[in-house]
Amino acid sequence: MANIAELIAQKEEIEQKIKELRKRERHAAIAKVREIIAEFDLMANEVFAKVAKGMRTKVAPKYRDPASGKTWTGRGRTPRWLDGKDANAFLIK
Repeated sequence: MANIAELIAQKEEIEQKIKELRKRERHAAIAKVREIIAEFDLMANEVFAKVAKGMRTKVAPKYRDPASGKTWTGRGRTPRWLDGKDANAFLIK
């Protein structure tokens, strides 16, 4: 039966092998990605486009309260002026 020191040595050896293999596979993956980018003439903003956190697009209001003129997009909590009422009656056309 192996003692703790032997197991720790095996663990370190395995972790080193994992690190080396990941490095080789990473280089292969980068080469493949570069090949695909070149083949399809892609730009970085096309591949890595995303909305930054906190940067949300505005949504047009969908409902309007005729009494106050307040609007609601239909997202989030239902406003008090619409509670218990038929939302279809307040649709903005």
